Amino acid sequence: MSAAAVEHPCDDEPEPMLVTANHLMEQLPGYRVEIIGGVITVAPPPDGPHANALTTLMIPFLAAGLHGDETRVLQAIGLWLPGGPEDYAIPDLAIVDADFDEHLVENNCYDPAVFRLVLEVTSGNYKSDLRNKVTAYAEAKIPVYVIVDRKHSRLHVLTEPTGGTYDNHEVYAPGQTAALPDSIGAEVALDVAELVRAGRPRA
Repeated sequence: MSAAAVEHPCDDEPEPMLVTANHLMEQLPGYRVEIIGGVITVAPPPDGPHANALTTLMIPFLAAGLHGDETRVLQAIGLWLPGGPEDYAIPDLAIVDADFDEHLVENNCYDPAVFRLVLEVTSGNYKSDLRNKVTAYAEAKIPVYVIVDRKHSRLHVLTEPTGGTYDNHEVYAPGQTAALPDSIGAEVALDVAELVRAGRPRA
């Protein structure tokens, strides 16, 4: 999903960014609108291989029982970010505490404290996933951030958030298996080759 910055209208009192973002969502059904670092970004609907990779990713999480009484596996759930007064993100996939609905903050977004893992599958916006969102999710103290980097055919697992970065950043290539921290609620290992294959567009 390629992302483009959107500027405020030029008038004496610009409307709040959340209002602008919600107007954009109404005008562009299916697009993902986020505010990260005080900048509104708009990403078009993902392609088929992106969706295929996302479903392939969900299978081991579901098989491990993470969509149960203690945790839930959710797509496109809003995450309220502490980096700005109106910042929020909508990660492709998240593992959250089962009582997440008791922690609604604003604008259909939830307190970062209920998120155990967030995951992004890159498209044209891979630089945002690998840079801006690393900072945003680390500032929100999300314990585990996983990135399926389709452009470079690898998987990133970031843990131990400190300030605006992650102290631990492991990169896995096809042929390797990425074991995720038990803190997500279960033992899960991801087959990198399978994920890269699922997300690769047909020639």
